[in-house]
Amino acid sequence: MLELDAIDVHYGPVQALFGVSLRVEAGEMVALLGANGAGKTTTLRTISGLLAPARGAVRVDGRDIGGLPPQKVVRLGVAHLPEGRELFPELTVLENLRLGYWSRRKEHAGFRSKLDHVFDLLPRLKERIGQASGTLSGGEQQMLAVARALMISPRLLLVDELSLGLAPIIVGSLFDALAEVNREGTAILLVEQFVHLALQHTSRAYVLGKGEVVIEGASSELLASPELMAAYLGEMEADAPPAPEPAPAKRTAAARKRTRSAPKAKGDRSAAPRSSK
Repeated sequence: MLELDAIDVHYGPVQALFGVSLRVEAGEMVALLGANGAGKTTTLRTISGLLAPARGAVRVDGRDIGGLPPQKVVRLGVAHLPEGRELFPELTVLENLRLGYWSRRKEHAGFRSKLDHVFDLLPRLKERIGQASGTLSGGEQQMLAVARALMISPRLLLVDELSLGLAPIIVGSLFDALAEVNREGTAILLVEQFVHLALQHTSRAYVLGKGEVVIEGASSELLASPELMAAYLGEMEADAPPAPEPAPAKRTAAARKRTRSAPKAKGDRSAAPRSSK
C-alpha cells in the first residue's frame, strides 16, 4: 500500500535522502533501521507530509501523495507517531485523544467505539482519562501518543522510536499493542533503536546509511547476521541473545559500492552533511 520510489529530500541546501526506495504491503510490519543521522526520521516525515521530496514519488495505494499537506495525508489513513510524543501537556488524556480523532470528527458515533478500543489495548489510559497529559509518567505519555495515533483507525501507522527512554516492561506492553493493531490489519513502518526488538516483530527490514538504503531483506536473515548489523548499525545491545550462523541478506547497489571502505560506526557524524535523521 505504501511505496517510496527513489525519493530525494533536502533541508535547505543540504541533501538528506538520496534515492530512497521502499515498500510496505497492506497488513505488513516493516522495520526501518540505521545509525543516528541515517535519515530514518526524515523518511517518516516525508511520508506523512511534513517534508516534500525534491525528486521521486511517495505513493499510497498507487496515488502520489508527495508534497500533500499532513492533514490530507491523515485523511488517507496514514498516522504518524513521532519521536518525542508531542502531546498537549495541559490537556487531559481524553482531550488529547479527541484531537487525535479530529480528522474524523464528523463521524460522531465512531468516537466512543474507537475510545473503547484504545482503552482495551492500553487500559492504564482509562484510569488516567481526566488527568493532564503533562503529569503522566514517561511510559503513560508514550501510551497516550500511541492511542492518539490510533484514533483515526489508520491503514498505515508510522512509528518513530517507540521505546526511547522507557522501562522494558512498558516497551513490552507497547509492542504487544502494536502487534495487536497489526493483526487487525494496520500496516506499520517502524523506526526503533533496539534493533533485535524491531527485527523480532517485523517481517522485513530496510537499513539506511547516510541517506541511502544500503541493505534490505527478511528480518530473520538480518537478525542472523551479527557482523552485518554491527557494520552498519554499530554494536548491538549488550544483552541481546546470541545469534545463529549468519544467513545471506540482500545488499543494495549502494551497499556494494561501499565495500572498499569500512562503514562508519554508530555515532560517527564525520559525513553528517550528507544525511539527517
